[in-house]
Amino acid sequence: MIRAKDALDYHRLERPGKIEVKPTKPCLTQRDLSMAYTPGVAEPCREIAKDPHAVFEYTAKGNLVAIVTNGTAVLGLGNIGPLAAKPVMEGKAVLFKRFADIDVFDIELATTDPDEIVKAVKLLEPSFGGINLEDIKAPECFYIEENLKRIMNIPVFHDDQHGTAIISGAALLNALEIQNKKISEVRIVISGAGAAGLACAGLYIKLGAKRENIYLVDSIGLVFKGRKQGMNPYKERWANGEHPCNLADVLAGADVFVGVSTAGIVTREMVKSMADRPIVFAMANPDPEIEYAEAVAARNDLIMATGRSDYPNQVNNVLGFPFIFRGALDVGATAINDEMKIAAVKALADLAKEDIPDAVLRAYGGQTVQFGPDYIIPKPFDPRVLIRETMAVAKAAVATGVAKKPIKDWEAYRDSLESRLGRAQELMRRIIHRAQRTPKRIVFLEGNEPKILRACQVVLDEGIAKPILIGNHQEITDRIAELHLELSGAVIVDPNTFERFDEYVQAFYALRARKGITLQESKKLLRFDRNYFGAMMVKMGDADGLVGGINKHYPTTIRPALQTLPLEEKTSVIAGLYMMVFPKDVLFFADTTVNIEPNAEQLAEIAICAADTVKRLLEIKPRIAMLSFSNFGSTRHPLAEKVAHATRIVKERRPDLTIDGEMQADTAMVPDILNEVYSFNELKGKANILIFPSLEAGNIAYKLMDRLGGAKAIGPILTGTSKAIHVLQRNSDVEDIVNTTALAVIDAQEQHV
Repeated sequence: MIRAKDALDYHRLERPGKIEVKPTKPCLTQRDLSMAYTPGVAEPCREIAKDPHAVFEYTAKGNLVAIVTNGTAVLGLGNIGPLAAKPVMEGKAVLFKRFADIDVFDIELATTDPDEIVKAVKLLEPSFGGINLEDIKAPECFYIEENLKRIMNIPVFHDDQHGTAIISGAALLNALEIQNKKISEVRIVISGAGAAGLACAGLYIKLGAKRENIYLVDSIGLVFKGRKQGMNPYKERWANGEHPCNLADVLAGADVFVGVSTAGIVTREMVKSMADRPIVFAMANPDPEIEYAEAVAARNDLIMATGRSDYPNQVNNVLGFPFIFRGALDVGATAINDEMKIAAVKALADLAKEDIPDAVLRAYGGQTVQFGPDYIIPKPFDPRVLIRETMAVAKAAVATGVAKKPIKDWEAYRDSLESRLGRAQELMRRIIHRAQRTPKRIVFLEGNEPKILRACQVVLDEGIAKPILIGNHQEITDRIAELHLELSGAVIVDPNTFERFDEYVQAFYALRARKGITLQESKKLLRFDRNYFGAMMVKMGDADGLVGGINKHYPTTIRPALQTLPLEEKTSVIAGLYMMVFPKDVLFFADTTVNIEPNAEQLAEIAICAADTVKRLLEIKPRIAMLSFSNFGSTRHPLAEKVAHATRIVKERRPDLTIDGEMQADTAMVPDILNEVYSFNELKGKANILIFPSLEAGNIAYKLMDRLGGAKAIGPILTGTSKAIHVLQRNSDVEDIVNTTALAVIDAQEQHV
């Protein structure tokens, strides 16, 4: 559930809005400045003046799309104007970047005159590689797109029309196949005669539907021949029948219902009146024309799709526009034509029939998913969509002659698509969804901290974990009320009133009696120190994992856990492992938080624990580099020899691991150095786990990467423990806490059961 305050804070806090502009070239020195601007910039200017097509070689035009609106038909909000439409356009820009690595400027025009919009957009042509029209009301949107496509030499695409048509078209082809019906024979009723409805009708014809079998219904009723009220030339093209009818009348006996209109206008009785094995696409957002539960209760032989993610078969435009533009931009297309749209439809339809990779299944909770009534369209986060749909669109552009820079090596193009977005965002998505598969009880030591409580709200909303909050019950309840949170799914545990408190005290005393702790001291520690109490909750089986440390120094949080919980079997060293998420890569750093000056034996154990943790929790094949200031004996020094010795120990104990060292950091990360200068190395490619020779080196490295290197530090993941214990960085933000909680849940799922 998304609350208004959550959404407003998301847009308002820190830097207002959702997008920013970042340079892609260095601009740090006087030389950089001279290259970026005068005098250096004159050289590409001269080249473009001689050959206008060179603009794609020297500028960002070829990867830049304008999202243009006047705010007259924004989502379900209606005509709210260009200013109020801006958050939606920024959101669309985020999706372009997230799914297809396309840069976007959103442009909100203060006019309702379609000719003014046409003129304004035409004047923008030198700046952009493509135009995405958005949230412009019908029928003006049809006029605007038709004219812009006629006069512009870059792709123009109105997503409200064609996006819904393309995604629903793919879903329709597959649904018809499952229902054993032919598109040329089915009777289709479309509710909604705006941009999406008319575009759906047009595309379905191109997919094989018969015009005489398509019936368009608007708020007045059937669009029939001779109707006068509420008509325009665009509706007139789809007039069918001779007499007025309401939706219920038209829907009786229909094979397919396509809703792009209003919530709640379809009843159970209407669904029951449809033909055998009906198809119902109720795509009104956020609430469909008929609720999913209502429709499936009415018929057990139907296939249903909605626009919502919480039901099967989500028709989501994000499956379309990012990849359609990606393909169009990459071949320099002058237009997005019907053949490119149909290529997108068929790519999506075909992809849904293929065996689904485990990574995609894990991302959606691990449930069994296969082509059938509940899976007729790929999932929005399926990473294969980028490759399949983009390539299909690009190939169609080349085949139909609208590509100004045709691709010759399609395998190389495929490789470029796969490397464009990288694995960082996919990895974080997979972590969250793996946690959602089997949420675990996670105890939060600082149960009264606002950031912890806000993170727990996300954790509950997303179904990541079952939070346990330690602290004074009244204080936590009051703080929840102050923050306007709804944490009824969280358990509050107050040590002062906990029913098993005395049992905890006795168990802790038994653990620590021969370590100088008295019974009275045990009682005091558990009553007043949440670190000890939380660790005992995990030990006593009342929690599956622990997250804490947001306002304490690392040793203060970790020491009670180590005194209470044993190390993992066959392990004598614990260590801190950070996941460093870069925009296009993920690396793991260890040890960054625990061992100040480990010896060779300890370094070897740290490396083994890090590798096993990465493989187990994150399902990534480890490639370990043992770091030093020396490359394979280039410098003779005890510190370098220690790292080399640790490497030999790992190779002897775990010949299954890919590891090498000692080596410098740049050697580990630059394959050219490894493979050309040190061709004997066993990594044969850059490392993904870096083992630092000391805490000093590891701690400095991860903090520099976090603050200056563009990485997001997630962790530390505590390796070597027998239970899921995860210590936060001091002053972690809400996102950090949520991510750490997800890691704690996966840790509890996979190992500490």
